[in-house]
Parts: sequence; C-alpha cells; structure tokens
Amino acid sequence: MFKFLTKADYLLRETLLGLQRGGWMNWAAVSTMTVLLFLFGISLQSTWQLESLLNQFGSQLEVSVYLESGIEASSLKPIVEGMSGVASVKTVSKEEAWAALVEDLGISEIRGATEQLSGNPLVDELRVKARNSEVVSDLKVQLETLPGVDEASYLPEAVKRLAQLNDGVRWVSLFIIMILSLTAIAVITTTIRLIVMARRREIEVMQLVGATSVWIYLPFILQGAAFGVVGAAISWGSLISIHHFLNQLAAQQPDFIQFLANGLQLTPSQTLLLPFSLFSLGGTVGLLGSLLAVRKFALR
Repeated sequence: MFKFLTKADYLLRETLLGLQRGGWMNWAAVSTMTVLLFLFGISLQSTWQLESLLNQFGSQLEVSVYLESGIEASSLKPIVEGMSGVASVKTVSKEEAWAALVEDLGISEIRGATEQLSGNPLVDELRVKARNSEVVSDLKVQLETLPGVDEASYLPEAVKRLAQLNDGVRWVSLFIIMILSLTAIAVITTTIRLIVMARRREIEVMQLVGATSVWIYLPFILQGAAFGVVGAAISWGSLISIHHFLNQLAAQQPDFIQFLANGLQLTPSQTLLLPFSLFSLGGTVGLLGSLLAVRKFALR
C-alpha cells in the first residue's frame, strides 16, 4: 500500500510539475481543447435536439383513414389504437365531416344541401397520429389492410424530407466529430512534444540513473489526459450556461417559439450522456495525442 501511494505521489507531482513548466503551451492546449469540445458538444446536442424536433413535427403528421360506406369509425378505433407506432386516434363521423365541409363552402342550409345530394355523400374517417415520421409509411400500409378501410393517405413528401434531413444531420455531425478529433489530437501531440523537448535534460538525467521509459513518460501522458478533462469541464459549463439562458429567453416568446423550445429539450438520459461524452472524448483525445508525442522519444 505504501509503495502504491509513493508511486501515485510521484506521478501526481511530476504531472503537476510538467503542467507548471508548460506555461503558455498548457493554456494553448487547454483553450484549443475547450473550443473543440465545445463545438463537439454543440454538434452532439444539436443532433439530439433536431431529431427530437423532427419527431415532434413528425408526430403532427396524421394518416387519414377513410372507411367504407356503412362502417363506423368507433368500431375500428380500439384496433387502431393497439397498433405499434400509433400515438393517438381521433374519430370523425361522416356527419361531423359533412357539417365542416358545408361550413367551409359557406352553405347556410345543411338540410337543403343534403337533400340536393340525396343524402350525406361522405364516410367516417379516422385521423391516426404517428409517434414519429419514420413509422408513417409502414403505418399507412398496415391501416389499409384492416377490414372496412377503403383508403389511407398522408403527406409522403413531407415525411420523406424529414427523414432525409434527419439522416443528413447525422452524417454531417459524424464528419464534424472526426475532423475535430483529429485536430485536437494534433494540437495535444504538438504541445506535449514541446514540453518533452523543454525537459530533455531532466529526462536524460533520469535515464542515466536507471529510470524506465514508462515512469519517465507516464507523467507526460497524464498531462495530455488532463488537458482533455479540463477542456471538457470548461466546455460543459459553457453549454449549461447557454442552455439555461436560451430556456429563459424562450419562456418569454410566443407559443410557437415555446413549442419549438419544448422540442429542443434533452431527455434525462441525454442530459447525463452529454457530459460523459465530453469527458470521454476529451480524455481519449488527450491520451492519444500525448501517446503519439512521447512515442517518438520513448523508442529512441
């Protein structure tokens, strides 16, 4: 136990010493990591929020199910409600639909219009709201197979555009994450190499007294991880502050803006996953950058 504490104390002391001697290079690494992780956090959060917003808009897309003549909508409602992908079902009787149509046409005498057409020409209708835009197409096919259903229709182009936009955001976010990760690794590698070169004489003395490469260069590797962790902490704090400010601003806006703001809210799991992703990426990128930096010196 004492031996372990001695080694841990050595690593901590050498890591802090290296950070102190790094000077402005440390700030350059930390600030760069902060900016890169902040942009990564914005990208990740925007992807989640846009998917949530698309699902919220997608849930407003209804499949209109027109029944055969003589079939009441109330008889099929329980069956449709039990189908997967269905958020809610609203029944519209042919009487309600006829009254709404007559009102839209500006006809004041409903009875007269009905007599002229020898009765109500409309049929009962079900308005099925899907849980998200991705299930609307399959839901339409399932609804058309039900007995008593004459036709089911929705806005296929709108659903297609929503799905394409969702996929595009995912690919763009993945590309941004890759570019930012490579850039961060390059910055950390350069910074650690400069720090190692600045302490080259100390390293030579340690090698002469028999210190292994692991104990010589492990503090530098921990410095890279520290850059990532500090950058992640700062970027996470910035994201929380911005999110809190936007929530307060949205609360004072019209109802539609509040509707959009509700769609941009993160789920509890996403709220926990965001800092975990920032710290994981920051630590991983810092370790990779420092490992690449000391590998050249350690293999000599």
